[in-house]
Amino acid sequence: MPVPKSEAQIFEVDLRTFLEKAGQEKETFEAQRIHCEKCGAETTMPADAAAGTCPFCGSNMVFSQSVSRLIKPEALLPFKIASKDAFERFRNWLGKLWFAPGSLRKYAQTEGKLAGVYIPYWTYDSDTTTAYTGERGEHYYTTESYMATVQGRSTQSTRRVQHTRWTPAQGTIWNYFNDILVPASKSLPGEYAGKLEPWDLDNLVPYADEYISGFRAESYRIPLQEGFEEAKKVMAEAIQNGIRQDIGGDEQRIHSAQTQYGSITFKHILLPVWLNAYRFRGKIYRTLINARTGEIQGERPYSVGKVVGAMLLGVIIIGILILIGSGR
Repeated sequence: MPVPKSEAQIFEVDLRTFLEKAGQEKETFEAQRIHCEKCGAETTMPADAAAGTCPFCGSNMVFSQSVSRLIKPEALLPFKIASKDAFERFRNWLGKLWFAPGSLRKYAQTEGKLAGVYIPYWTYDSDTTTAYTGERGEHYYTTESYMATVQGRSTQSTRRVQHTRWTPAQGTIWNYFNDILVPASKSLPGEYAGKLEPWDLDNLVPYADEYISGFRAESYRIPLQEGFEEAKKVMAEAIQNGIRQDIGGDEQRIHSAQTQYGSITFKHILLPVWLNAYRFRGKIYRTLINARTGEIQGERPYSVGKVVGAMLLGVIIIGILILIGSGR
């Protein structure tokens, strides 16, 4: 059933002010968290369920509950791709994997293995002011002579040689960063979670419990301040590029960069993922599907027999080509 669109606004929250008064009722709430003893994930479960399958590790187990005070989600992106469509994408993805074990493809014929999970994220906004020192490199060229051997004879030739003239540089640059997205989950493989981007954050809607109905929601495990440290790493790359552009020239050296962060705001948001976790030969493999765009990323096993067979086939083909070539 569609959730009525809320007219409420989505607000950015000042980070420093929030940290000073963290724990106040209007910004936090007490949450019943279900902790998986196998992988450590913490999610919600239906109120009448005492056991089930963990969407992050596929374990069938009894869950233990805990109560924690958490920051309220400000907004979320609702699920857009239905379970049936997501599973079809999953089957097609498995079918295209090279050197996948045959049993893995058979697994794709079993429906009902996807779990809809809202994954926690932080977004950060910030003004930055960066004072830097460095050097600007300008290329110039000279011509030099050298001796070369051509057809057994020693010959004098010339070549153009590049040099760089360095001069000191210093300055200040200003940047504004909006909605730097940082996963607040430790349960997903970061290598693949990052590849689910981009997310259509312009379509965020104010958080409402009705959106969570029928889905799991993971609790954040990366604290707010730790998340901002990750956001700084994203900002640092853009700041470095801005410094190099400001220095100019053909090459740049950056000796120091001191950045001040101002007007820092954040949002706690939930993003929808179809998640599949299964065990194959004792190892957990997870597949993630962006429930807005359908982008799919995941871990996969390899069939040792198929890989070895392909290598042997390659050796045989090379051997045949060598024999054909020598026969000529």
